[in-house]
Amino acid sequence: MLSPFIELRRQLHQIPEPGFQEFKTQQLLLDHLAKLPQDRLTIRTWRTGILVYIKGTNPTKRFGYRADMDGLPITEETSLPFPSQHPGYMHACGHDFHMSIGMGVVTHFAQQPMQDDLVVLFQPAEEGPGGALPMLAAEELQDWKPDQMVALHIAPEYPVGTIATKPEILFANTSELFIDLLGKGGHAAYPHQANDMIIAATQMVGQLQTIVSRNVNPLDSAVITIGKMEAGTKQNIIAEKARLEGTIRTLSAESMNKIKKRIEAVAAGIESSFECQVSIDYGSNYRQVFNDPALTVEFMDWLRSKDNVQLVECTEAMTGEDFGYFLEQIPGFMFWLGVDTPHGLHNAKLDPNESAIDIAIDTMTAYLRFKSM
Repeated sequence: MLSPFIELRRQLHQIPEPGFQEFKTQQLLLDHLAKLPQDRLTIRTWRTGILVYIKGTNPTKRFGYRADMDGLPITEETSLPFPSQHPGYMHACGHDFHMSIGMGVVTHFAQQPMQDDLVVLFQPAEEGPGGALPMLAAEELQDWKPDQMVALHIAPEYPVGTIATKPEILFANTSELFIDLLGKGGHAAYPHQANDMIIAATQMVGQLQTIVSRNVNPLDSAVITIGKMEAGTKQNIIAEKARLEGTIRTLSAESMNKIKKRIEAVAAGIESSFECQVSIDYGSNYRQVFNDPALTVEFMDWLRSKDNVQLVECTEAMTGEDFGYFLEQIPGFMFWLGVDTPHGLHNAKLDPNESAIDIAIDTMTAYLRFKSM
């Protein structure tokens, strides 16, 4: 018989929704919360998110646990018997797992309260446009601001039963990157009468790739990726417009600022060289996930005493996560949860091993109870 939280994960997997449009997701979670003992629960909603306050038996501290909610604009290619019912959207980053684990934590402490208070946050829009920062500023969270925060993220590359983390920086600073170029269109037979934005855009892509190799300290990792390019309407028409879409990732805030200044300098050069207009939009920006050293080491030491999980001290990753905004204001940490699948995050074939769900619930409830002693 399936665990109720695996069943919940399967229900959630079928209804992935964009950021701040998680209406079905929110209602499904609220329906589950309504079935729990209510004597210690206080439930509030914020936009499409949910905050659950669980009163402790003799509280002196308030802990926080966060689970993200949104799906991705990816068409699912798994062979699961419970695929996405929303065409073009999929839970391809494990947020269905994250929410199910969060509900498992709520259920445990609603039935078996610990000494201290607990706030479980179901946060919308992690994939974009970013729900953590506005949720932090919301009155609902300010009323219940935790003293310590923790969150997890599934990791396809680790076996089930593995937890991986490290003190200090775990995930990178990230920024979206959108660049629009505007020139002059024309007939392919008369290139001298037009201003070709395909040529300008390809030159800009090439120059952007020199920023990391020539402007960033080699000991300070950084990435600029252009993942999408749009230009032109027909094979014999010179393109008037072009658009580049990409991402910037750095392990230091200083490098992020430097890279953006260099991108703007490159854009100015392209404008001058190709007599065009270049506009830049950095979209959503996420802070680095910086794990509190003392709390992370304590968690890692605690894990080493557990028989059902294997601790790995991992290296930092260039992954982006808006949980970093929480950690700027609240001490805490994030960790990777092994789910043992050959397909990576944001892959249309991602199929995490569901047995990791109950392991995560058991680990998180035991850890929080340990912290509350």
